[in-house]
Amino acid sequence: MEKETVQIRTEFIKLQDLLKFAGAVETGGDAKLIIQEGRVKVNGETCTMRGKKMRPGDVACIDDELELTVQ
Repeated sequence: MEKETVQIRTEFIKLQDLLKFAGAVETGGDAKLIIQEGRVKVNGETCTMRGKKMRPGDVACIDDELELTVQ
């Protein structure tokens, strides 16, 4: 599994924006689709809310292939 750390300078970042910012998807539409399909887990649990607030310490995992840790 590939692991990446994503540095943010704000209190939180929305899940769909995190996926775009990290380069895991090309567009917001792609992010919306994979989140709605249930392919993204946040802190170990499937998350279908694309507006989920991701804060430092949170981990998003896509298809058990890419792990994004917010810092």
